[in-house]
Amino acid sequence: DAARALTPTALFAAVAQAVGAEGAGVVPGLPVTDTVKRVDPAGECLGTVDRSDLVGVQTPQGFPRAALDDAYARAVAEHTDDAALFQASGGRVRVIPGDALAFKVTTAWDLRRAEELVARDAGAGSVASRLRSGIGTDVHAVDETQPLWLAGLHWPGEAGLAGHSDGDAVSHAMCDALLSAAGLGDIGGIFGTDDPELDGAHGEVFLRRTAELVHGAGYRVVNVAVQVMAVRPKLSPRRAEAERILSAAVGAPVSLAGTTTDGLGFTGRGDG
Repeated sequence: DAARALTPTALFAAVAQAVGAEGAGVVPGLPVTDTVKRVDPAGECLGTVDRSDLVGVQTPQGFPRAALDDAYARAVAEHTDDAALFQASGGRVRVIPGDALAFKVTTAWDLRRAEELVARDAGAGSVASRLRSGIGTDVHAVDETQPLWLAGLHWPGEAGLAGHSDGDAVSHAMCDALLSAAGLGDIGGIFGTDDPELDGAHGEVFLRRTAELVHGAGYRVVNVAVQVMAVRPKLSPRRAEAERILSAAVGAPVSLAGTTTDGLGFTGRGDG
């Protein structure tokens, strides 16, 4: 019954068990707590209904299958639920305790209530429920005159990368991903290239400042995964070292992986 989507599974089991034990129709129900009035078409109150013997019936409803099939075969009138049809054919129906979570989603207010309950059960307000992710990409051209800084490390003997700062494409891509996840823009908009204090600055500087901005926006970094596409340098010998430095800079675990383009494109040619 999709209209009662939050019905606990235990209620289904209770109905099925009662049908087997009673050999009768079984429906869950809750006591009527509101005062019930009888009114005429004009809205005039005709009296108060005694609610002491009233229940609001829910689903799931259970019946002996053969008896229910027979009731449907002999039905000559419309009914609001299976229990009414079953009783009209002479069947016996018993009410067992229902569950408030088995309410029927009929109105917009019902839907809002259901959404709030689902959000609460999913951990509304927790880190998991507010988890955001971002993707960052950075490319730098090779500059033989510069030292190579990549993933927070200096790589002696390797050609460097051109850039206003140290050209650390890994750190810069991480910054873009984190800023994007927090809805703060991108590294160019935040730091720019006209700040003399950042001329030649190492990637760790950008990462630490980015982490501060993310925290200031009400978020915390959970983890970062980086895929480096380059022929050189070979990351594997220093992967653990790089991961330690990058993790310390953002205050969260960072995983680093490397791959190549199999000689294709500008990275395959060694241009960047």
